[in-house]
Order: sequence, then structure tokens, then C-alpha cells
Amino acid sequence: MQDLKLLEYLKEYLTPRRRALFQKVIAERTNYLTIVAQDVYQLHNTSAVIRSCDVFGVQNVHIVEERKPQRIDKEIAMGAQKWVDVNRYNSTKKCIGVLRNKGYSIVATSPHHNSGLLEDFKIEKPIALFFGTEQQGLSDEVFEAADHTLQIPMVGFTESLNISVSAAIFLNSLTQKLKRSKLKWQLSEEEKIELEWQWTKKCIKNSEEIIHRYKNS
Repeated sequence: MQDLKLLEYLKEYLTPRRRALFQKVIAERTNYLTIVAQDVYQLHNTSAVIRSCDVFGVQNVHIVEERKPQRIDKEIAMGAQKWVDVNRYNSTKKCIGVLRNKGYSIVATSPHHNSGLLEDFKIEKPIALFFGTEQQGLSDEVFEAADHTLQIPMVGFTESLNISVSAAIFLNSLTQKLKRSKLKWQLSEEEKIELEWQWTKKCIKNSEEIIHRYKNS
């Protein structure tokens, strides 16, 4: 549990506008829904997914890097990597195991595999949405572990979307469903405090020195 008195002290270094913005954004954040990108080769796609997570209020994104390590394209992410928690894994199995232990239902996205329609999907428990590459899609390991497989209805000649576009469509639809539901999709009070603590420190120059002085005063 964070030191609330220290947090209040640190917040004095922020402008009133920044403090109010933190409260507004945190109130809309969720961990009920999370995103997983599996071995997405194109750097700009991974960065754009992180940006979409921030825009739609999804706090955690998971990056599986079995074949090709990724770094974040800061120009495309537009600073979103500062506000979204990026979790990295070197194996799909480990990622699935971590999410399962946290109570997430595994949801694979694909235009094939007898996938259900996004519009018909009912959210009943926390979900982890898995996205793969345009060419190869998700691995068999994900489909074998999946509790559900979803697709976006498409009526053109092209049967796949860029992962960043697809993720944005899924996020828009599912976050709206969450907010219309009676599910407790918001962060817990402890999670809100932890997030405010993280963001506050990131916005204060020499925050560690300030904390050190406070604790030794």
C-alpha cells in the first residue's frame, strides 16, 4: 500500500489541471479488458495498439516476443507508453498462464475458426483479447487455449484488417459494452492509488530525490 501522505505531498508539485486530469482519466480506466499482441513484426502496429489502449481506457497491454523483440515507436504511440502498462513475455505459454491466474478468459481474434461475431459477444468475466499478424494470424497454441474466438464482420474482398485498426474496433465495441453493463469494470481503489502514484512520479522531475528528502526530513 502506498504512503498516502507522501502521495498528497508529491501532488503539490503538479498543476491543478494535471491533478484533475489524472482523476478524470483514472475513473475511466479498466483492467477488466486487456490486449495481447503476439509476435507482431511491424513496430508501428504495436505502438498504435498501445495508443488505442490509452484512448479507450485499457490500462494493460501484453506483448509476446517469441520470435522478434519489439521496441516502442514513440512517435506513433504519441506518449501512450507513459500512461499504459506494457507487459512483455518471451513465450505465449507464459503469457496465457499469467492471464489465466489473474482470472482472464482467453479470447482469440480471427476471421476464421468458426469465430463468433463481435457484436453478439457478451462480456461475463474479465477478458484478454489476443491479436496476431495479418499474414499468419495467431498461433495454434492460442486457439487451443482460447475460451472464445471473435471476428469483425467484413463484406469486402479483403478478409483481414491491420492489427492496429482491428484492435481499435474491438476496443471501441467492448469498452462501450462494459460501460453499459452492471459489471464492476473500474479499477479498485488500491489500483487507482497505485496508478496515480506511478503517473505522479513520472510527471515530476527528480521525483526520487524529492521522495528521499521527504522520507529523511
